[in-house]
Amino acid sequence: MNRNSLLIGAAIILVIAVGVLLSQKLKNRTLPEGQMNQDTLSAQDTNPTINPIPGKPQVKVATSKGDFIIELRPDIAPETVANFLGKWSRGECDNLTWHRVEDWVVQGCDPAGDGTGGNSVLPTETSGEAFTTGAVGVARKSTPKEVSNDSQFFIVKTDAVFLNGEYTFFGRVISGMDIVAKLSIGDKILATTILSK
Repeated sequence: MNRNSLLIGAAIILVIAVGVLLSQKLKNRTLPEGQMNQDTLSAQDTNPTINPIPGKPQVKVATSKGDFIIELRPDIAPETVANFLGKWSRGECDNLTWHRVEDWVVQGCDPAGDGTGGNSVLPTETSGEAFTTGAVGVARKSTPKEVSNDSQFFIVKTDAVFLNGEYTFFGRVISGMDIVAKLSIGDKILATTILSK
């Protein structure tokens, strides 16, 4: 054997040994301990870039009482509209209930089914739009007001101006308010379909 062959052989053995040591080190690494709590994420963490959504997309919501259509407002609530279009296109509200029904409002799409589900990760996108009959908004806790729920949305059945500037307005029912008025607690959202405009 010549000297070059010995050097090449030694280099190969060295590379293999380093590779084995690195793979053992990586294999023994553990994840940090403790719970990961999605509620602590900010909206920027969950959706760092949002492509502008053109126009005013429409969504058909099929319920156990009939269908209605919502026209969305990405021009005033872009992160909220992007969030709900994503959920609706993936069917994440399908077969969930309207868990809150009062004389002035209906609220649904809570994965827990009782008003406690979803994550507080959306920024509250306030605007000058009025919460008049048919307005669609997003649930949130009383504090912090700057963060809204990523799953639960509501529709007002009567004017609710006390919500103006406090909650995210992201659309309006443009067809089927008679269906919204008939909803009861436990009625289901059967399907959501994004319509072309």
